Amino acid sequence: MNGTPILVNDVMTARVVALRTGAAFKDIVKAMREWRVSALPVLDDAGHVVGVVSEADLLPKEEYSGRDVGRYGQVQDFAEVRKAGAVTAGELMTTPAVMVAPDATLAHAARVMARNRVKRLPVVGRDGTLNGIVSRSDLLKIFLRDDEAIGEEVRRDVVVRLFGTHTEAIRSDVHDGVVTLAGRVHETALIPLAVRLAWAVPGVVDVRCALVGLPRHPDLDPDLPDTDLPGAGRAVTP
Repeated sequence: MNGTPILVNDVMTARVVALRTGAAFKDIVKAMREWRVSALPVLDDAGHVVGVVSEADLLPKEEYSGRDVGRYGQVQDFAEVRKAGAVTAGELMTTPAVMVAPDATLAHAARVMARNRVKRLPVVGRDGTLNGIVSRSDLLKIFLRDDEAIGEEVRRDVVVRLFGTHTEAIRSDVHDGVVTLAGRVHETALIPLAVRLAWAVPGVVDVRCALVGLPRHPDLDPDLPDTDLPGAGRAVTP
């Protein structure tokens, strides 16, 4: 990755089927089945994303089919009753659409999905046109990155960046996406930063830190505790 953050544009699906506002109900169902998706973006005549039609928007048609809508006077969401009578994408769609920019980070896209409880997001450029779709599974692709690539980036962008080129005493291992940092460092204040930077490497599942400072020499530093001695740093009861 050469230290470059992975963005939505890197993992999104660029080939996308979209609907016009006048798309008929049955055509929407056919498109979802053919493309094996549970939601489709809706475009206006200028190609701008104006909404999204999902399976949840279509289900009221079946839920209230052949029944007296008046019986549902206690329904909490009357929008569902209204959608039961809708026949076009423009009437069915949820608007405004929850969208994301192509240069957004994967973390931002994941937060938007979680906050809005959606499974996929239209990726929309600055001009409002549709660039693609990013789904939950797209965001998870990053965790397929191999350990060797992750380890190389951790070594370069974390270990060498913080502690310099002479880092033979520092070990960085990666197994199944779990990074382990171990060894002795001169600047213990940099350890929390090393952990945060390791977490930021794409594909990292967890970070385990066993970095410690250099051993103390009580004869040279009589006022400092020897962190390598048993009980160092702990109060001792006489």
